[in-house]
Amino acid sequence: MGTVVDDAAGEFRAFFERHYAELARLAHLLTGEPDAADDLAADALLALWHRWDRVRAADHPVAYARGVVANLARTRVRAAVRERRRVALFWSQREERTENPDVAGVVDVREALRRLPFRKRACVVLRHSFDLSEKDTALALGISVGTVKSQTSKGVAELQRLLGTRTAPRAPGQVRAAIAHSGE
Repeated sequence: MGTVVDDAAGEFRAFFERHYAELARLAHLLTGEPDAADDLAADALLALWHRWDRVRAADHPVAYARGVVANLARTRVRAAVRERRRVALFWSQREERTENPDVAGVVDVREALRRLPFRKRACVVLRHSFDLSEKDTALALGISVGTVKSQTSKGVAELQRLLGTRTAPRAPGQVRAAIAHSGE
Protein backbone atom coordinates (compact mmCIF):
# COMPACT_ATOMS: atom_id res chain seq x y z
CA MET A 1 0.00 0.00 0.00
CA GLY A 2 1.51 3.34 -1.11
CA THR A 3 1.70 6.41 1.01
CA VAL A 4 0.37 9.81 0.01
CA VAL A 5 3.95 11.00 -0.64
CA ASP A 6 4.65 7.99 -2.87
CA ASP A 7 1.42 8.61 -4.79
CA ALA A 8 2.26 12.29 -5.26
CA ALA A 9 5.81 11.46 -6.37
CA GLY A 10 4.49 8.90 -8.85
CA GLU A 11 1.97 11.35 -10.26
CA PHE A 12 4.60 14.03 -10.57
CA ARG A 13 7.04 11.63 -12.27
CA ALA A 14 4.37 10.71 -14.80
CA PHE A 15 3.54 14.41 -15.37
CA PHE A 16 7.24 15.16 -15.81
CA GLU A 17 7.73 12.38 -18.36
CA ARG A 18 4.62 13.39 -20.33
CA HIS A 19 5.23 17.13 -20.44
CA TYR A 20 8.94 17.90 -20.03
CA ALA A 21 9.74 17.91 -23.77
CA GLU A 22 6.71 20.11 -24.52
CA LEU A 23 7.67 22.58 -21.79
CA ALA A 24 11.28 22.70 -23.02
CA ARG A 25 10.07 23.32 -26.58
CA LEU A 26 7.82 26.14 -25.30
CA ALA A 27 10.76 27.69 -23.43
CA HIS A 28 12.92 27.46 -26.56
CA LEU A 29 10.29 29.15 -28.71
CA LEU A 30 9.73 31.91 -26.13
CA THR A 31 13.39 32.71 -25.51
CA GLY A 32 15.04 31.66 -28.76
CA GLU A 33 17.75 30.01 -26.66
CA PRO A 34 17.97 26.23 -27.10
CA ASP A 35 20.47 25.87 -24.26
CA ALA A 36 18.27 27.79 -21.83
CA ALA A 37 15.15 25.84 -22.77
CA ASP A 38 16.06 22.74 -20.78
CA ASP A 39 17.03 24.83 -17.76
CA LEU A 40 13.78 26.80 -17.86
CA ALA A 41 11.70 23.64 -18.22
CA ALA A 42 13.56 22.06 -15.31
CA ASP A 43 13.15 25.21 -13.18
CA ALA A 44 9.44 25.29 -14.00
CA LEU A 45 9.00 21.63 -13.07
CA LEU A 46 10.88 22.16 -9.83
CA ALA A 47 8.53 25.03 -8.99
CA LEU A 48 5.59 22.76 -9.85
CA TRP A 49 6.92 20.02 -7.59
CA HIS A 50 7.07 22.46 -4.67
CA ARG A 51 3.37 23.25 -5.27
CA TRP A 52 2.37 19.84 -6.53
CA ASP A 53 -0.66 19.52 -4.25
CA ARG A 54 -2.14 22.68 -5.76
CA VAL A 55 -1.04 21.87 -9.31
CA ARG A 56 -2.52 18.37 -9.41
CA ALA A 57 -5.79 19.71 -7.95
CA ALA A 58 -6.01 22.37 -10.70
CA ASP A 59 -8.45 21.95 -13.57
CA HIS A 60 -5.63 22.20 -16.13
CA PRO A 61 -2.23 21.35 -14.63
CA VAL A 62 -0.50 21.53 -18.02
CA ALA A 63 -1.83 25.06 -18.57
CA TYR A 64 -0.49 25.99 -15.14
CA ALA A 65 2.89 24.52 -16.10
CA ARG A 66 2.92 26.46 -19.37
CA GLY A 67 2.21 29.65 -17.43
CA VAL A 68 5.16 28.99 -15.14
CA VAL A 69 7.43 28.43 -18.16
CA ALA A 70 6.12 31.62 -19.80
CA ASN A 71 6.79 33.64 -16.64
CA LEU A 72 10.31 32.23 -16.28
CA ALA A 73 10.98 32.92 -19.98
CA ARG A 74 9.71 36.49 -19.64
CA THR A 75 12.00 37.03 -16.64
CA ARG A 76 14.95 35.64 -18.61
CA VAL A 77 14.24 37.82 -21.64
CA ARG A 78 13.87 40.92 -19.48
CA ALA A 79 17.16 40.16 -17.75
CA ALA A 80 18.86 39.75 -21.14
CA VAL A 81 17.47 43.11 -22.31
CA ARG A 82 18.69 44.81 -19.13
CA GLU A 83 22.12 43.24 -19.59
CA ARG A 84 22.32 44.41 -23.21
CA ARG A 85 21.46 47.94 -22.08
CA ARG A 86 24.19 47.81 -19.44
CA VAL A 87 26.74 46.58 -21.96
CA ALA A 88 25.66 49.29 -24.41
CA LEU A 89 26.23 51.93 -21.72
CA PHE A 90 29.78 50.75 -21.20
CA TRP A 91 30.64 50.38 -24.88
CA SER A 92 29.15 53.73 -25.80
CA GLN A 93 31.74 55.53 -23.71
CA ARG A 94 34.75 56.82 -25.62
CA GLU A 95 38.05 55.24 -24.76
CA GLU A 96 40.50 57.64 -23.22
CA ARG A 97 44.22 57.38 -22.58
CA THR A 98 46.20 59.43 -20.12
CA GLU A 99 49.63 60.61 -21.15
CA ASN A 100 52.38 59.94 -18.61
CA PRO A 101 50.21 58.61 -15.80
CA ASP A 102 51.36 58.75 -12.20
CA VAL A 103 51.97 55.01 -11.92
CA ALA A 104 52.38 55.05 -8.13
CA GLY A 105 49.16 57.03 -7.80
CA VAL A 106 47.38 54.61 -10.14
CA VAL A 107 48.51 51.66 -8.04
CA ASP A 108 47.39 53.39 -4.84
CA VAL A 109 43.96 54.23 -6.25
CA ARG A 110 43.50 50.71 -7.65
CA GLU A 111 44.37 49.19 -4.28
CA ALA A 112 42.03 51.58 -2.47
CA LEU A 113 39.23 50.78 -4.93
CA ARG A 114 39.70 47.05 -4.27
CA ARG A 115 39.13 47.69 -0.57
CA LEU A 116 35.72 49.31 -1.15
CA PRO A 117 32.61 47.15 -0.94
CA PHE A 118 31.36 46.21 -4.40
CA ARG A 119 28.41 48.62 -4.64
CA LYS A 120 30.45 51.64 -3.52
CA ARG A 121 33.29 50.68 -5.86
CA ALA A 122 30.89 50.19 -8.78
CA CYS A 123 29.23 53.56 -8.21
CA VAL A 124 32.55 55.42 -7.93
CA VAL A 125 34.01 53.73 -11.00
CA LEU A 126 30.92 54.18 -13.17
CA ARG A 127 30.42 57.80 -12.14
CA HIS A 128 34.04 58.96 -12.17
CA SER A 129 35.85 56.62 -14.55
CA PHE A 130 33.13 56.04 -17.12
CA ASP A 131 31.53 59.47 -16.60
CA LEU A 132 28.06 57.94 -16.42
CA SER A 133 25.26 60.08 -15.08
CA GLU A 134 23.60 59.13 -11.82
CA LYS A 135 20.62 57.86 -13.82
CA ASP A 136 22.78 55.74 -16.16
CA THR A 137 24.74 54.35 -13.21
CA ALA A 138 21.48 53.43 -11.47
CA LEU A 139 20.28 51.70 -14.64
CA ALA A 140 23.55 49.83 -15.06
CA LEU A 141 23.53 48.56 -11.48
CA GLY A 142 19.79 48.06 -11.10
CA ILE A 143 19.55 50.41 -8.12
CA SER A 144 17.89 53.76 -7.43
CA VAL A 145 19.43 57.14 -8.26
CA GLY A 146 19.37 57.97 -4.54
CA THR A 147 21.42 54.86 -3.80
CA VAL A 148 23.90 55.86 -6.51
CA LYS A 149 24.28 59.31 -4.93
CA SER A 150 24.71 57.88 -1.44
CA GLN A 151 27.09 55.07 -2.41
CA THR A 152 29.20 57.35 -4.62
CA SER A 153 29.52 59.94 -1.87
CA LYS A 154 30.41 57.32 0.72
CA GLY A 155 32.79 55.61 -1.70
CA VAL A 156 34.69 58.81 -2.48
CA ALA A 157 34.87 59.65 1.24
CA GLU A 158 36.25 56.17 1.91
CA LEU A 159 38.82 56.60 -0.87
CA GLN A 160 39.86 59.93 0.61
CA ARG A 161 40.29 58.28 3.99
CA LEU A 162 42.27 55.37 2.52
CA LEU A 163 44.47 57.54 0.31
CA GLY A 164 44.76 60.63 2.48
CA THR A 165 43.44 63.97 1.30
CA ARG A 166 46.64 64.77 -0.61
CA THR A 167 46.17 61.98 -3.16
CA ALA A 168 42.42 61.47 -2.96
CA PRO A 169 40.77 61.17 -6.38
CA ARG A 170 38.89 64.45 -6.26
CA ALA A 171 39.03 64.85 -10.01
CA PRO A 172 37.41 62.20 -12.21
CA GLY A 173 40.63 62.07 -14.22
CA GLN A 174 42.56 60.52 -11.33
CA VAL A 175 40.11 57.65 -10.95
CA ARG A 176 39.80 57.39 -14.74
CA ALA A 177 43.59 57.15 -15.06
CA ALA A 178 43.79 54.54 -12.32
CA ILE A 179 41.11 52.39 -13.96
CA ALA A 180 42.37 52.94 -17.50
CA HIS A 181 45.83 51.71 -16.59
CA SER A 182 44.71 48.82 -14.41
CA GLY A 183 45.12 46.34 -17.23
CA GLU A 184 48.59 47.45 -18.25
